[in-house]
Amino acid sequence: MYKILCFCLLISQTACGQASTKQSNKTNTMPTKENTYYSRTSKDAVIVPDSVWKQILSPEVYAIAREKGTERPFTSAFETSKAIGTYYCKACGNPLFKSDTKFDSGCGWPSFYEPVAKQSIIYIPDNTLGMRRTEVQCGKCKAHLGHVFEDGPPPTGLRYCINGVILDFDTK
Repeated sequence: MYKILCFCLLISQTACGQASTKQSNKTNTMPTKENTYYSRTSKDAVIVPDSVWKQILSPEVYAIAREKGTERPFTSAFETSKAIGTYYCKACGNPLFKSDTKFDSGCGWPSFYEPVAKQSIIYIPDNTLGMRRTEVQCGKCKAHLGHVFEDGPPPTGLRYCINGVILDFDTK
């Protein structure tokens, strides 16, 4: 029984990401410097070197967005949130998901079945950790968001498993 439990914990840590990032209950996700690239209205691509991102994003956001990290499961306040609004990329402000497409998948990360628009997300094949997955990135700044799986609810049958650290939320 102990071996099965350990195995399940190991799988849950890697099911939706590549590398865990340390995250305390009190996470500093605010930028370390003013982020002039953040805009909820601009549709222009944001092409910025990682050295600049490292200066303007908090260490937690940078680890997910630029180093393709993964927050620990069940640590994001967004995972169980029922608030109504829109989820944006925390790095650039790109609208990603509406709250009415969010569902409780039980995977430990916020899950959605459909992005706001097709151009909101970029899909990248990911064969790391001996798995065949599809990474999802922000369509505006190419920040790592998480992965998409084909085990979601109707109408799409998709489950976008997204790191809460990279999400910004607005009730508008």
